[in-house]
Amino acid sequence: MTSLPRPTTELTADEARRIALRAQGFLGAPDRRGGVRGVLRHLGAVQLDTISVLARSHELVPYARLGAVGRRTVDEAYWTPAPDGTAPARPHAFEYWSHAACILPVEEWPHFAFRRRAYRARPHWHHALPDGTYDQVIKQLRTEGPLTATDLGGAKRTSDWWDWSGTKVAVERALMYGEVVCTERRGWKRVYDLAERAIPDALLHDELDDTECLRRLVRLAGRSLGVGTRADIADYHRLKGEQVDAVIAESGLVPVTVEGWAKPAWADPEALETAPRGRHRTTLLSPFDSLIWERARTERIFGFTHRLEAYVPKPKRVYGYFAMPVLAGGRLVGRVDPAREGATLVAKQVTVDSPRSVPAVAQALTEAASWVDCTNVRVERANTPELRDALTAELKRTLG
Repeated sequence: MTSLPRPTTELTADEARRIALRAQGFLGAPDRRGGVRGVLRHLGAVQLDTISVLARSHELVPYARLGAVGRRTVDEAYWTPAPDGTAPARPHAFEYWSHAACILPVEEWPHFAFRRRAYRARPHWHHALPDGTYDQVIKQLRTEGPLTATDLGGAKRTSDWWDWSGTKVAVERALMYGEVVCTERRGWKRVYDLAERAIPDALLHDELDDTECLRRLVRLAGRSLGVGTRADIADYHRLKGEQVDAVIAESGLVPVTVEGWAKPAWADPEALETAPRGRHRTTLLSPFDSLIWERARTERIFGFTHRLEAYVPKPKRVYGYFAMPVLAGGRLVGRVDPAREGATLVAKQVTVDSPRSVPAVAQALTEAASWVDCTNVRVERANTPELRDALTAELKRTLG
């Protein structure tokens, strides 16, 4: 490993928190001209997930930063292709394995060459690939154009979630290899196309060696985080710690120390040039939002412990099925477990750190209700009956 320079900048915990908020798009004026595509390029990755309560996570991410942008607008921004003077039109984004299954800006296609090569060299897979199926899938896509797994012949052999058909195994393997790309979700189904047809010619290559891919991804992760530890930076695109170690000295990030952080940290030099200032967003956050998706970082920066309880047995849940942290004033001030009943947004469980946070929670719930076309908000449970009463009264005021 290359010897690393000593940190020359010391940040307070508050400075680091504000740098992280600005880097993630929660402090200062949002880039409304860039819109949803601007959010995607700024973050570098938006995680996908099957759970949909208020909306799916990839819709909640731009909403949290931009406000009540229409859900259809969000999907169109991700998936509607852009004419570039050639036929067919090229996508703005593609789906691939990054932090998890993520929507990524199409400009990042070359950066994942290292991962595509690793998949091609992988000796063992969970699913067997039937003879001839891979070539048949590629031939069908070439002949018929973009298709779902169902269009290709069926995604599953049985109703079991992980019991894939041979066709599904083949097309997912082709996706990992980079011969096929997902450039759209249609009814939550992946739409597959040949990479040679979907990815712009200037980007369709694996010319970057592994070191250069990793260096670029580390640099981009550092920019999107503002400031982070080695583990934070590695987690952003799910790199290994040793991969980060090999390139971080040449990544352009600068070493810093942060008050209260036990581990060394690295910062985007541009983030250190000006003090973060501006307006804070008040909003509900998806548990899969990149501001908080790494739980140890969330606890370190915000003093807030969060756990997704969707897969926890109901009797053992503490905060609810899909508890969404509430961001206000640059801090995480509580949680809301939401649901929808017709035109009513139901706050099934609200946990607030202090009565002072009630107006912020009411504001976040009111905006979220409007976004999903609900005209009423009902609070079922809160920390205490007194907090529930106070929140109900505040909601009545904000809803008019």
